Amino acid sequence: MQRACSGREFKQEKAEKVKRSKDHEPFVQGSKKEPSQGRLELEMKLKWIALAWMMTACSLTAAAQGNAVFATAATASVGSSAPDTSSGFHERHPRYRLRKGDTFDLEMTFSPEFNQTVAVQPDGYVTLKGVGTIHVEGQTVPELTESLKAAYSQTLHDPVITISLKSFEMPYFIASGQVSKPGKYELRSDLTVTEAVAIAGGFNDKAKHSQVVLFRPIEGGGYEAKLLNVKKLLATRRLSEDIELQPGDMIYVPQSAFSRIRPFLPTSSMGAYLGPSIY
Repeated sequence: MQRACSGREFKQEKAEKVKRSKDHEPFVQGSKKEPSQGRLELEMKLKWIALAWMMTACSLTAAAQGNAVFATAATASVGSSAPDTSSGFHERHPRYRLRKGDTFDLEMTFSPEFNQTVAVQPDGYVTLKGVGTIHVEGQTVPELTESLKAAYSQTLHDPVITISLKSFEMPYFIASGQVSKPGKYELRSDLTVTEAVAIAGGFNDKAKHSQVVLFRPIEGGGYEAKLLNVKKLLATRRLSEDIELQPGDMIYVPQSAFSRIRPFLPTSSMGAYLGPSIY
């Protein structure tokens, strides 16, 4: 009888120990332990990296489609505005063309009574003594001389005309987009695209170095556009292919795809996972 009691007490004591151990054991769900904090952080970081790459890929695809459309539109515009502009980016030392507001002195050697100072009006026309109005905007000095000779030949026999520019717009170029100091700059000497970017303070941290666009005005209105990979140009040291600027040129530096998604990234440390190659 005493042994039976002892055995019953032993079983009760063992059951109480098992119950106490269950009350104090850690949380278990689905027979698996709760993941560690380090593992959760790693999984979250990998998810952010995947999301960033997906957004980058979408941005690059959209940019490529936009560039294709832009190139097609630019080509069509150039083709319809001027019959032959293929050599526009390779012309060196171009002559100055008259603009609105320019003034010049017209002198006739054998007919001084027709000497005059002429201003180009806002519509591109000038008013001349004894002739009336003719359109001169966009002409160089030699072209203007021939135009005036043709106009005065109806009144004078073989007129001798000398043209001297009196006041005119200083040559300039415009740097816009992702450069440190965008604005309008005087074109005082021969400059290339990379030199012009340097004058404008260089690229900022949002610039897309490989897709710089050069806009060049063409005769008859409109612009001619050319896409430049300045990043490759500098990396290969082939500066002989660097295009020389002409008066009125505009350089546009677009924004990179990564800089568009950077504000949405959780921390600045994401830059360690996304290399500079996407620029």
